[in-house]
Amino acid sequence: MTSFPEGFLFGTAQSAHQVEGGNVNSDWWAWERTEGTPCVEPSGDACDFYHRYRDDIVLMAGLGLNAFRFSIEWARIEPEEGEFSRAALDHYRRLLISCREHGIAPIVTFHHFTLPRWLQVKGGFLFDRFPALFARYCERAATALGDLIAYACTINEPEGLGEGGYVLGVNPPGRKGDVAAMWRVAEQVLEGHRLAAAAIRSRAKIPVGVTLALPDLQYEDGARPGERHVELNYQVSERFFELARDDDFVGVQTYTRNRFGPEGPRGPHVEWGKGLPTETADTTRLG
Repeated sequence: MTSFPEGFLFGTAQSAHQVEGGNVNSDWWAWERTEGTPCVEPSGDACDFYHRYRDDIVLMAGLGLNAFRFSIEWARIEPEEGEFSRAALDHYRRLLISCREHGIAPIVTFHHFTLPRWLQVKGGFLFDRFPALFARYCERAATALGDLIAYACTINEPEGLGEGGYVLGVNPPGRKGDVAAMWRVAEQVLEGHRLAAAAIRSRAKIPVGVTLALPDLQYEDGARPGERHVELNYQVSERFFELARDDDFVGVQTYTRNRFGPEGPRGPHVEWGKGLPTETADTTRLG
């Protein structure tokens, strides 16, 4: 292939909490400042994308990009339960208009890891009303913004939300080793996605889907699948694939591979052509 096909989208991506700065109503803003947090430093002003978005969009267009995936921040749009900020929705509308003015298709994620503080206090993803509350937020946001969105992603990497918060302890609320809670979170976000996708479609005629983190799991001779956290994540992703039969697309994010030998997990580096299935070694440059 000497060129990309017509209509191919080539862009960049970010999440609100990573770049906006000043996300004070988010659970991650509090988490970054909690004693014993694994966060190295607080986000603070980040790179101030909240105010600099126009300049950044101009840079994207100048680079020839025609798509931009970003998230809107639930904690800004609904800073207190049932209180929706017209100012925040207007801000995101201006961001979307700027994308359109520069020929960039906005791909909007409605949830990218963070929750409003008020919801985390009630139990976060484990709060029994989470699916309904998430759907209500998505409906409000889609009503205000849907006519400008090119593609809508309900939840970013939902398979890792329970793992991060309840198995590894690297996300709020920071619990470790609670696999049962991880599966309860999975059920909650599955239902949240189902309700939210329907809510968005009810307000906007746009493609709606979910985005999953899918590692390349490689089992060498003698290795057996187990209950390692990356494998648990994959099991959750399989549930989302089933649910996605009713969706318009599935987003795939692959960052790395995970190798397992008879003795357990192995490091990522291998000598070329050794220790891997022949078809993998023959078709993929590794090491």
